[in-house]
Amino acid sequence: MTGRLWLGAGALLVAAAAFGGPVEEGFEHFYNLEYDEALAKFRRAIAADPTNPKLHNHVAQTVLYRELYRVGALESELVSGTNPFLRRPKVNPTPEDEKQFDDAIAAAMSLANERLAEKPEDPAALYSLGVSYGLRANYNFLIRKAWMDALRDATTARKLHDRVVRIDPSFIDARLIPAVHDYVVGSLPWHWKVLGFLVGFRGDKERGIATLELIAQRGSLNREDAKILLCAVYRREREPAKAVAHLTDLIPRFPRNYILRFELVQMYSDLGKKEEALAVLREMEQLKRAGAPGYARLAWEKIWFSRGTLLFWYRDFDQAVADFQKVTARPHAVDLNTEVQAWLRLGQTYDLIGQRSQALRAYQQAIRTAPESDQAREARRYLQEPYRRKDVG
Repeated sequence: MTGRLWLGAGALLVAAAAFGGPVEEGFEHFYNLEYDEALAKFRRAIAADPTNPKLHNHVAQTVLYRELYRVGALESELVSGTNPFLRRPKVNPTPEDEKQFDDAIAAAMSLANERLAEKPEDPAALYSLGVSYGLRANYNFLIRKAWMDALRDATTARKLHDRVVRIDPSFIDARLIPAVHDYVVGSLPWHWKVLGFLVGFRGDKERGIATLELIAQRGSLNREDAKILLCAVYRREREPAKAVAHLTDLIPRFPRNYILRFELVQMYSDLGKKEEALAVLREMEQLKRAGAPGYARLAWEKIWFSRGTLLFWYRDFDQAVADFQKVTARPHAVDLNTEVQAWLRLGQTYDLIGQRSQALRAYQQAIRTAPESDQAREARRYLQEPYRRKDVG
């Protein structure tokens, strides 16, 4: 995982609130990937309490994550992996969505600053302002590709929440952004750490992970957020068993969030538990066939891609080819990252079973699909020499 991509995770999911009514209902929708419904609930809450900065942060967060979900960027393999965040015109946010995000952040910051003008050490206002900067850091990083602005905003968010903890050490949830910043900066290469706004802050990966675990156990606002972040952290740190522990807790809590099950498949695969991984995929197929809530919007092609990838690594090449062929037959049913990855994996699988001409056609299609992607660059290499399992892919 690159340092730049982990910066984007530096403010993930930091706006949950212990409210009832529309806000609680909104977050129930949010964590189940139902962003339009969540947005409607948060806007209803704003209508009843328009000067509450937290509520405007909720709107901004939902607009951001709705866009990331739409382009398939919420899976940790994309957000926290080595692949770039792929873009083409259809995945860019609309001007309306950008305005919604910017307006919500501006409102949240203005309202928080008004409260701080009256009471400079107001922990709730400082916390809300830190959330605003954290969300804007994510937007600048993942959407606008404004790397320096994103790092600057993430640093400001950390400093604001450090102030909150100094004022009220019992505010466990305010430690989330500092914890992730600890982990992120602790993972950055040295040349990033010489930037002016990081001088004096080295970061500490182990401390960051320990603090996230503390929030996952004792937090109230950000408990689920800490668990979700820990799943991505443990994936990066190659500790899948720890990720499994959090995923098996989160899945019953948010049963309509199928991304959590895809993550569980990957973690079981990393643990060498092929049958457990396949069992999760079979369960997803059953939920899809039964029309279970949340699964109607899940494309079959995503399930086939996940199974094909699993079987590719377990050398069940014939079934992997069949799954990748089904994905590539209807590419518009999946996001761009899945599409180009399916073509690349199909080519690699053909190479491994000695069908070179089919492999070349798959590599060429991967290149046509996303010419500037890492997958396309890898595919170009295999046009010259066949893929072998020793290759990193």
